[in-house]
Amino acid sequence: MAEPSTVATCTPLANNEFSLAEARRIVGEFFRPNPWIYWPDFLLSMAAGVFFFGWVLFPETITSNVSWHWPIQIVGLVASSLLYYRAVLFIHELVHIRDGEFTAFRIVWNLLCGIPFLIPSFVYYTHLDHHRRKHYGTDEDGEYIPLANMPAWKILFYLSQVLVIPPLAVIRFGLLTPLCWISSAVRRWVHSHASSMIMDPMYIRPLPTPSVLRTIRLQEVLCFLWIVFIAIRLTTSRGLIFDKPLPWTFLLQAYCTGVFILTVNALRTLGAHRWTNTGTEMNFVEQMLDSVNYPRNPLIAGLWAPVGLRFHALHHIFPSMPYHALATAHRRLIGELPEDSPYRLCSAGSLREVLGKLWKRSRDNGFFRNRGQQATDGGR
Repeated sequence: MAEPSTVATCTPLANNEFSLAEARRIVGEFFRPNPWIYWPDFLLSMAAGVFFFGWVLFPETITSNVSWHWPIQIVGLVASSLLYYRAVLFIHELVHIRDGEFTAFRIVWNLLCGIPFLIPSFVYYTHLDHHRRKHYGTDEDGEYIPLANMPAWKILFYLSQVLVIPPLAVIRFGLLTPLCWISSAVRRWVHSHASSMIMDPMYIRPLPTPSVLRTIRLQEVLCFLWIVFIAIRLTTSRGLIFDKPLPWTFLLQAYCTGVFILTVNALRTLGAHRWTNTGTEMNFVEQMLDSVNYPRNPLIAGLWAPVGLRFHALHHIFPSMPYHALATAHRRLIGELPEDSPYRLCSAGSLREVLGKLWKRSRDNGFFRNRGQQATDGGR
């Protein structure tokens, strides 16, 4: 059965119903995460990322011809960034896997990826609020801004944040973390305002339970020690293991890698939803229609939306479905759901199509808008 090639509006379909029970019956066999897929995918992505990252730092190991160094460095930067991006986004899988499962994978992911990239898994715990029916699209959802109902500059402001997030992460874990050890007031502020991977800078994270706080403190300490280790490697000429310091260009490369990953992820995020809510509670079908699937061009879409994130509408229907099952489950749903199922309206032809519609809708609101208009339209 054919899928629609364009994105429909997210107006709820009054006459068409979506049966969650029927959808679950169709894809009920696809809910078990397979460790034989998770482990090789993550470890190979990280290993290949390190390999290409080395191309940028040491192009002379590839060839002594200096004229080839800059092309090698560009290829290395793009390849390593995309591979690291894929590895990083396993954080999304971890938050949806039940506690007590994949424990070894959680530990290894944090040690190899979360800690070195200063995105330990605790910063994403709030993602679950994005999937709660009463929280989605409201002030309780830090991953939602009603951009389709806001002036266009809000989109540009959101994208511009990718330039400052890497140094802010270093400040968060290198400076604020030790301050949290000596001041409970700093601890409360840092947890509420500087400990979440979210879109909305006004989001306030609820205080953690004692058990979650222990996990947070452990991961914070590891991030702090990692920053100290890199600082030592940049300034110390000899050590027990290394015979020369890291080149200072390492910092520039790390920054460029971080900005690259954040930029691709920001564009993916803008294309994951239609951002039409204005802060009120949405029903299940409205939430589904506010989300987007990208079933076409799996190779290209898999680069900018890896680890199953190109099926974001399906993910919002079944958040616990593992990433490696989403493509098959989507095809099964398209094949067996009724022709008038609202789920069919969740598919888009391309990211450019969705971003173009979002930009046009925001631009129609005016590039700038006064506070009175924003309040009337429900902007926050």
